Amino acid sequence: MNWLRFVDLGAYLVLAVVTAQHWQNDRHHWIGAAISLPALVLWMLARYQLGSSFAVRAEAKKLVTHGIYSKIRNPIYLFGGLAFLGEFAALRWYMWAAVLVIINLGQYFRIKREEQVLEAAFGDDYRAYKSKTWF
Repeated sequence: MNWLRFVDLGAYLVLAVVTAQHWQNDRHHWIGAAISLPALVLWMLARYQLGSSFAVRAEAKKLVTHGIYSKIRNPIYLFGGLAFLGEFAALRWYMWAAVLVIINLGQYFRIKREEQVLEAAFGDDYRAYKSKTWF
């Protein structure tokens, strides 16, 4: 089950290779790169900062409140989505961008489940953290 932790990153890397192979010096590719590359860096930083608390299923191992998590509760969802969105924009795959929006709406339910698990485990500490952070 550990391999599931890398499916999203693997899919992104395949998409990035496709984008690089079809690179054109046009505004779509530059805008896509301007969105995707910083988002990738922040996405990987968020996964690093989450450390061993990262899990495919919602688990309450530790309440991570440092680094990016001190400002944003769900940076992996946010920056992962932006990284994919940038690649889709570069390739002009706007239909896939729309699909990504729908998938991310579905992630809302996953986020809500994670919030329930964290609130049950950490109670007032989690509620205080939630009140100080965005998304």
